[in-house]
Amino acid sequence: MISSSIQHLVSLNRYFLILFFSLINVGLQAQAYIPKFDVQGHRGARGLMPENTIPAFLLALDSGVTTIELDLAVTKDKKLVVSHEPWMTASICTDPEGDFIDEKSERKFNLYKMTYDEVKQWDCGMKGNERFPQQQRMSVHKPLLSNVIVAVENHIKSYTRYEVDYNIEIKSEPEGDNKFHPTPKAFSDLVYNLIDEYLPLDRVVIQSFDFRVLKYWHEKYPEVRLAVLVENKKSVESNLADLGFTPSIYSPDFTLLRNEDIKLLHEKKVRVIPWTVNEEKDMLALKGMGVDGFITDYPNRAAKFKYTLSIQSKGKK
Repeated sequence: MISSSIQHLVSLNRYFLILFFSLINVGLQAQAYIPKFDVQGHRGARGLMPENTIPAFLLALDSGVTTIELDLAVTKDKKLVVSHEPWMTASICTDPEGDFIDEKSERKFNLYKMTYDEVKQWDCGMKGNERFPQQQRMSVHKPLLSNVIVAVENHIKSYTRYEVDYNIEIKSEPEGDNKFHPTPKAFSDLVYNLIDEYLPLDRVVIQSFDFRVLKYWHEKYPEVRLAVLVENKKSVESNLADLGFTPSIYSPDFTLLRNEDIKLLHEKKVRVIPWTVNEEKDMLALKGMGVDGFITDYPNRAAKFKYTLSIQSKGKK
């Protein structure tokens, strides 16, 4: 009789343990596609430091971002250089002699036709940026992606002590193939081979406006998360139909985003991370709409939104 009761209690305990861990597992799965609120430092911290430079990325880390966002171009000697445009931008760069260049002629200084040794002779920090008056001026050049990763990882180990993701944009368009950049396949393979050498792939997101790039990664490197960048006024359904698959992240211009878009994307288990959100009132409004993060030139302004859920956010979902 006593033995039977003990066996019954053991069976009950085993049942409740299985139930308990099953519920935990379900909860973890439910949260898997929407983890922490993701504050992404746009081009590092463009509002405060020269864009897409190592000082900008380190400041973003110190500001508490969860992801650093950057852009890639390719040099003549097939080096991956961190740059928004595949040429020297007249508004922020000066030539090796320190002279300004004209906006009408900037595309002549094509990174795809320059070696990296030539690229790093140009300064892209001392001129400043008229759009961002708070940006600190300093002498700095466009870095290699490999050097950015090393600098970021060393800073994490020595100072910030927590890992961040890398949201890497492949800048390409059909008109630029073999003129300002390689074809999507060649460009993408260069990027994959480098990040596979330097980083765990689960810390990497590849984003692009060029659907050809995203389709190639989806087929060739399905283990890498993909973000579709959107600046058109097509519906979410139309853009996803053009893409041909469901990405991990949908990143539209924040001014195009509607509540019904977020709801639809969350139903599809897609995270919504709009760009480029710089004013605190817009950050708060978007958080209230239920976005999963945002990309900003001012990660210092966005730090408060990483950990707290606003009352508006709870009320509007």
